[in-house]
Amino acid sequence: MTDQQHQRGRRTGVRAAALAALAAGCAALAGCGSAGSTAAGSTAGGPASASGAHPVTLTVSGSPRAWSKERFEKALSEHGGTFHAAKATTSNARVGAIFSQGVDGDHFCTASVVHSAAGDLLVTAAHCVHGGQGGSYGSDLVFVPDYRDGSAPDGQWPVTRIVVDPRWISSSDPDLDVAFVTVGQVGGRSIEQVLGGNTLGIDKGFTKVVQITGYPSTASAPISCFNRTTQQSQYQMRIACTGFPGGTSGSPWLTSFDRTTRTGTVIGVIGGYQQGGDTADVSYSPYFDADVQTLYNEAAGQGS
Repeated sequence: MTDQQHQRGRRTGVRAAALAALAAGCAALAGCGSAGSTAAGSTAGGPASASGAHPVTLTVSGSPRAWSKERFEKALSEHGGTFHAAKATTSNARVGAIFSQGVDGDHFCTASVVHSAAGDLLVTAAHCVHGGQGGSYGSDLVFVPDYRDGSAPDGQWPVTRIVVDPRWISSSDPDLDVAFVTVGQVGGRSIEQVLGGNTLGIDKGFTKVVQITGYPSTASAPISCFNRTTQQSQYQMRIACTGFPGGTSGSPWLTSFDRTTRTGTVIGVIGGYQQGGDTADVSYSPYFDADVQTLYNEAAGQGS
C-alpha cells in the first residue's frame, strides 16, 4: 500500500471546524476512568526535556476535586462523542503524526508513546506502517510528537523498526491491525525520557470511557474526543466520535488517566474493522488481548 493510500485509508470526510473544547476534555480524562491496574510494565517517571526541545513540565497544585458520578455522566451525555481541538498538554505531547521523509512531507497516520524498558516504543495501526497482504513495510518514516502548524516542538524521531503480526502480513486480518514501532534517539535521549510514556492495557474489557487524540491528514493540529466504547464483534471495539477522518488511524484510546503522573493506559488504536471506519463519525479498534501482548513483548525485546 502506498503512502497516499495510507493517507486516505478507508476513512473519508472531515467536519469544517472543531467545536469548542469541553472544559479540558473531561479534565483530560481525569473523570473518565480511574487510575487502575496497568499492563506491560510500570509507567515511566516524570517527563524530561531533551536538549534543543521545548521542555514538557508538570505542575501539580494539590489534588483536584473528584468529579461526582452525576457530573461525569452529565458531561458524557452532553459532550461525549464530539471532537474538539486538542490542547497542548503533557499527555497530548505523547501523541504525534507519522510522516514520510520528515515534516516537509505529508503526515498520514497517528502514533503514541507507550512505556518500554528501552523507552523507544510507539503503538499505531498496522496498516499505517505495513500494507498487509501483498503489501510491504513503510520506509523513511518519521514520528513528530505534538506536531502543530508545521512545527516539531519535541523533535523528529526516525522510525528504526516496525513490528506487526505475521498474520497481518499474510492476510490483512483486521483483528491484528496493531503495530509497535521503535524510534531512534534524538540528542542522546530516548523519546520516553523526553515525553514519558503511557502504559499498555491488555484485556481491559470492551466498555470503557476513553479519550482519543489524533491527526487528520487534512489538518495541521490534533483533535480529541471522549466517549464510551462498545463491543463491535468478538475482537473489535467501537466508538462514536465525530470528525475522525483519514490520518487519525493509529490514534490511541486512552483510559485510566492518573492526574499525578499525567499518564494513562492505551487499550486500543483507531484501526481494525474497515481500517478504522468507513465514516468519520464512527471508529473501531482491534481488542487488545494476548496477541497484542505478544507483539508488544517482541517489540520491547521481552519475547521468549
